[in-house]
Amino acid sequence: MGIVSILLYKPKEGKEEELKKLIKSHVPLLRGLGLITFSQTYIARSVNGTYVEIFEWASPDSVEKAAKHPDIQALREKFMNVCDYQTLSSLEESNEEFPRFNSVNL
Repeated sequence: MGIVSILLYKPKEGKEEELKKLIKSHVPLLRGLGLITFSQTYIARSVNGTYVEIFEWASPDSVEKAAKHPDIQALREKFMNVCDYQTLSSLEESNEEFPRFNSVNL
């Protein structure tokens, strides 16, 4: 069984298009570095505009490897310029018994 991550990005004002480009580049970078599996990934959007990205790590130590990799660090810096990271509890949908999000095709 793998480890699944759910990343939540709320775009800063006027930065949504930049954020979408970064999200689109995130999974290919992680896969290229062998850090995530080739399982289906999902990108969705909350009613408050937060983007939800879901993927599976290749191994338990992949999270630590990603945190230390210079390419991932550089991408994270770009993300921080265009969005604020959110928690699941910050989403209105988290209060629903069966949360639903709109799919996004970047």
